[in-house]
Amino acid sequence: MSGKISDNGKMPVLFIGHGSPMNIIQDNSYTQSLSRLGKELPEPEAIMVVSAHWMTDGTYVTCNEKPKTIYDFYGFPRELYDIDYPSPGSPDKAEMACQIARKVPVECSNQWGLDHASWAVLKHMYPEADIPVFEMSIDYSFNEWHPKMMQYHYDMATELRELREQGVLIIGSGNIVHNLSLIDFMNVNAKPYKWAVEFDEKVKTNLLSGNHRDLIEYLNMGETAKLAVPTLDHYLPMIYTIALQEKGETLEFTHEGFQHASVSMRCFKIE
Repeated sequence: MSGKISDNGKMPVLFIGHGSPMNIIQDNSYTQSLSRLGKELPEPEAIMVVSAHWMTDGTYVTCNEKPKTIYDFYGFPRELYDIDYPSPGSPDKAEMACQIARKVPVECSNQWGLDHASWAVLKHMYPEADIPVFEMSIDYSFNEWHPKMMQYHYDMATELRELREQGVLIIGSGNIVHNLSLIDFMNVNAKPYKWAVEFDEKVKTNLLSGNHRDLIEYLNMGETAKLAVPTLDHYLPMIYTIALQEKGETLEFTHEGFQHASVSMRCFKIE
């Protein structure tokens, strides 16, 4: 049974570390935490996923009435490609996102669907695929990391807060630590690297204290940051999530841990 919406009428906000596509078919502490979330959260009118796997020049939302399931991964068991997630889209809520974003243009797109940053997570949370879902892309037109670029994403995300009042569950889907060049692909339970744990713990501390500045300028967190975040694609969805945190809202970790030594599966909820 779903929980009740908060007293202020706002939907919670989530950050989900989605990890390997293999989680789609696995029963582990991570996927079990997603199943619990789906039962505990208030039922959304729609879900918007800020996806680490939809990188664009500019910012877009999917306005499809029936978004296709995208298999944006290669070399995995046939079973994964046989799974479908036929949720309806939410063109009205997607268009609302375009209207309320004023600092940065947000445009509709019918050229994308639901990549695994969305459906690999939602398959566990809402297995019936009966809640409308749309995605938001991440503007990846910047050539390199810069504090102003990180602030650009944070500021843009703050404008989306109104969606929470309209029954939209916003999910940032990426990974705080995500280094595929050093991954132990064959062992999901491999002991995490010391640098990975160190950076993940620093992020945890800053999340709990509300120190968004160091999370935005994450290179200030030491040398481990370069190994933990070699590219921004999986880190930026977390920036979108914290930008939606309002004064007085609490942050709760719904899952902690690592997979394959170099991927943090940390997840949290803001409400």
